[in-house]
Amino acid sequence: MSLFDRRTLLMLPLALAACGFEPVYAPGGAGSALNGRVEVSAPNTVESYLLVQNLEQRLGRSATSGKEYVLNVRVTTVSRRQAITTTNVTNRYTIEGRANFSLKSNETGKVLASGNVSDFVGYSAAGSTVSTLADERDARERLMVILSDQIVNRLYAAPDLSK
Repeated sequence: MSLFDRRTLLMLPLALAACGFEPVYAPGGAGSALNGRVEVSAPNTVESYLLVQNLEQRLGRSATSGKEYVLNVRVTTVSRRQAITTTNVTNRYTIEGRANFSLKSNETGKVLASGNVSDFVGYSAAGSTVSTLADERDARERLMVILSDQIVNRLYAAPDLSK
């Protein structure tokens, strides 16, 4: 007897609907509520510029007249030595990043979603100076993509946006 039963597969959409599941990009979902309607705070560092750039790619750039929401983001990074040889030479670094965010409605001034996200990336410092600098720049870009994806996922899951 097979463990797979087609009847359970047919019942899956009903179970998801019963638990309050709603597709993000469905009409009236959080994805359509935010698309092109969020003004992201102006960047003031290289990291915040990369974060804002990725957020605007995921959320869409806001039109000049349709700014319904304001997303304030503050990002901090810390670089740490990881793989240190017996001669005190560092072969690997990690960059830890944290982004605090809050999404406010322009109409009501109410904070609809807020929180912080964090993650880390690593890069090798075993090559030449040029390759180490290129690896560090790439790691910072990767970290900002990771943090922006986490922020967008949190915003899409916010209950006040899917109304």
